[in-house]
Amino acid sequence: MKFYKFGPLCCISNTNFNPSFYPSELKLLFLLALPMGFSPAFYACSIPPVGPSKFTELGQSKFNNVVLVPTAQKWSIAHDHTLVYKPLRKHNHQSQHLSFTDEFYIKHAQRLDEVRNVFSKVGEDTLEGLMMIDAIQRLGIDYHFKEEIEAVLQRQYMKASTHGESIQDLYEVALRFRLLRQEGYHVPADVFNNFKNKEGKFKQNLSKDIKGLLGLYEASQLSIEGEDILEEAQRFSSTLLNAGLEHLDHHEATVVGHTLEHPHHKSLPRFMAKSFLKDFQGPNGWPTVLQELAKADFNMVQSIHQQELLQISKWWQDLGLAEELKFARDQPLKWHMWPMAVLPDPSLSEQRVELTKPISMIYIIDDIFDVHGTLDELTLFTEAVNRWDIAAFETLPNYMKICFKTLDDITNEISNKVYKEHGWNPVDSLRKTWVSLCNAFLVEAKWFSSGHVPKAHEYLKNGVISSGVHVVLVHLFFLLGHGITRGNVDLVDDFPSIISSTAAILRLWDDLGSAKDENQDGHDGSYIECYIKEHQGSSMENARKNVTYMISDLWKRLNKECLSQHPFSTSFTKGSLNIARMVPLMYSYDDNQSLPHLEEHMKSLLFEAFPL
Repeated sequence: MKFYKFGPLCCISNTNFNPSFYPSELKLLFLLALPMGFSPAFYACSIPPVGPSKFTELGQSKFNNVVLVPTAQKWSIAHDHTLVYKPLRKHNHQSQHLSFTDEFYIKHAQRLDEVRNVFSKVGEDTLEGLMMIDAIQRLGIDYHFKEEIEAVLQRQYMKASTHGESIQDLYEVALRFRLLRQEGYHVPADVFNNFKNKEGKFKQNLSKDIKGLLGLYEASQLSIEGEDILEEAQRFSSTLLNAGLEHLDHHEATVVGHTLEHPHHKSLPRFMAKSFLKDFQGPNGWPTVLQELAKADFNMVQSIHQQELLQISKWWQDLGLAEELKFARDQPLKWHMWPMAVLPDPSLSEQRVELTKPISMIYIIDDIFDVHGTLDELTLFTEAVNRWDIAAFETLPNYMKICFKTLDDITNEISNKVYKEHGWNPVDSLRKTWVSLCNAFLVEAKWFSSGHVPKAHEYLKNGVISSGVHVVLVHLFFLLGHGITRGNVDLVDDFPSIISSTAAILRLWDDLGSAKDENQDGHDGSYIECYIKEHQGSSMENARKNVTYMISDLWKRLNKECLSQHPFSTSFTKGSLNIARMVPLMYSYDDNQSLPHLEEHMKSLLFEAFPL
């Protein structure tokens, strides 16, 4: 699973960092900041002194005159484990953390009741009810209103199924279609035939309906294989929206540009919530009520994530792998961004923390195979993992013994936790995922060692396993504890399509980023390299286009899996989707081999609260 590193970031401020003012738990968070590229001063401004048991009662602090110091050092895995490679331009952070007093919680409960009251009234109006659901989901607060949303969508689905789609407003039809499909309702794509002319083409007079075109473009993202009308809808809407950008006012152009780049279905709502708030407009004053609730909720969830970082930091420091395996990546903050994306529900904090642990081991083992181990060592390591025998590791180098001991401990701890909470011991399933991962890593190591370039399909077949997605989602399945039966366990062990589609998306996105921007000191091939070797005369541009088409088709397959009957819970299904949604953030490198968008989301979600 190829995740990459970036260069150093140093923050200097007028904040004086004095560790003695902070409890031991927060000192761990400061320690976490250092290998991630944030100085103690950054944390000193972001998290003020609190008492040992008063983490949620956060006060205010000032942070001014931040200077980000550039570095001239070339990135190297052996010397640089920081998160950020490209230094940010000079700017100011005004990071304020509110005290969550009883009054705050009372006010928050009142806001929830107020939104529910508005929702009950608005929900009776077809379009406005759908618009409010859309806004609630985009703000990442839909977990508060699951029953209300389900009731409205159920009525909408029954109405459309009984009476057909006779509405002629493109925006309303597209919005209803998207919201229903997102929640797993089988809505036929032919509802858009009403907007075609006699020649079977979308009507040209729709070019003036910007709102409708935006809705059509968003709806087209939920297409499945064989739905030509939605492919045509995407081409039609994107072409007209791009062509009309220069004729729109600033606000409209911003909304259109953002939608084209980040369609809702392929984005992470909580990651995009702040951006949505900037451009959020709606009828009858209810957007103001939602905005107030969303800002308060964002700060509360941010506090939960900060507490998770404390736990991850303590675990990582106690583990000691960063000291023992200095060649490997040391990025627990970045690794925890995956569970934050995969499981956005605030109540799943424990699952996020536990999921970070196997994700960290995917990185570590990947680095053993890619940048450190010899082929003989890697072969012995893989054989020992296949046997899962502690005694078999006695002949291995010390760093491999340490790695396997940690892997065994994590696997046993998670298995015991799942058994206590859900009555099923998943140790065999978890071990199988690591066996498959190491086997796939070894295949790639042998290809590299021999100079063999496999066929593109052969590379991808192995690559979906070496992506690590199966490891993550099998752990997720058991940590959630939903529907654990013999049949479902066999299914999830067998790499079902809902997992393999997500894995292929990650592998291909990874290779797009690697081919364009990566200069990793490791042993990595790519699908693009294999494709060009196999198709003599094919250019890099054509190979990249082919990969882009493949990713689009994989999204259609993933959409179909989410609409199909399967035994997996909604949390698991959306977790698989969220991995696919997170992938572009993790692999969209800029010209300096850094990930500025990921960095901005990290700071926003973890350290920049809304002033209330």
